[in-house]
Amino acid sequence: MSARPTAQPTTTTRPALLTLTGVRVTAGDAVLLDGVDLEVRPGEVLVVVGPNGAGKSTLVSVLAGDRAPDGGEAAWTGTPLGAVRPAELARLRAVLLQENQVSFPFRVIDVVRMGRAPWQASGTPADDDAVVARALAAADVVGLAERRFPTLSGGEKARTSFARLLAQDTTLLLLDEPTAALDVRHTEHVLRHARRRASDGGAVVVVLHDLALAAAWADRVLVLDGGRVAAVGPPAEVLTADLLSRVYEHPVDVVRHPVTGGLLVLPRYAADAWIDASAAATHAHTRTDALSEDPA
Repeated sequence: MSARPTAQPTTTTRPALLTLTGVRVTAGDAVLLDGVDLEVRPGEVLVVVGPNGAGKSTLVSVLAGDRAPDGGEAAWTGTPLGAVRPAELARLRAVLLQENQVSFPFRVIDVVRMGRAPWQASGTPADDDAVVARALAAADVVGLAERRFPTLSGGEKARTSFARLLAQDTTLLLLDEPTAALDVRHTEHVLRHARRRASDGGAVVVVLHDLALAAAWADRVLVLDGGRVAAVGPPAEVLTADLLSRVYEHPVDVVRHPVTGGLLVLPRYAADAWIDASAAATHAHTRTDALSEDPA
């Protein structure tokens, strides 16, 4: 992975686009989010991480205005999200969900063109063809433009959905695991474009499971644990071995990359455990042999 471009400095004087205050979301007896305070700021990439069931997708749905909190408030520049008309909201934020489903066999270019729908009745003049062409190129799906969506691979569907998102041309991008089906090159491609959008003054919130990607691309990282904010801040301050090991209930090491100097987040997988166990067994066997050879 190449080093990410340097982020444009964010300042505390720039007002937040989206603010969550004491947000609580429940489903029956389950608490999905509990007392979440958050600011989504222009000019930055905010990466959300956390174990399964931590509340990441629920958080995205609240930020998108698709789910009203049961407690607390979500507001766009001071206006409660519930008071923003859906048509206007669709011109402010675009959402990429985990699953990319299209009910009919539309061509890729038609799926991407759907991103322009919120602007059709806005009265804002726009060259839709040019916007769609830029989105196709940015998501690297120009060569797929005439393909039917159901015939695409999982990664190609993800890239097509990302192109539709870009064609929507909003200030805020909400991306829920956008790289899950992508190879290394296209993962880099998507996150580099997200960085470019933030550097141009927009805002990006992206949910990632890959902690190494979070360390490489985030301006701030939000760690969710059981629906609560465990930490939020710059990657170097938030992505610590102690915090991640506790939240994920699994040993995690954080070291510096030997070439770039960037953070490397390294969970200890089964192979590491096997190596540790093998080393311990070898040590014990060597010690036993030594004792058996001891003339005493």
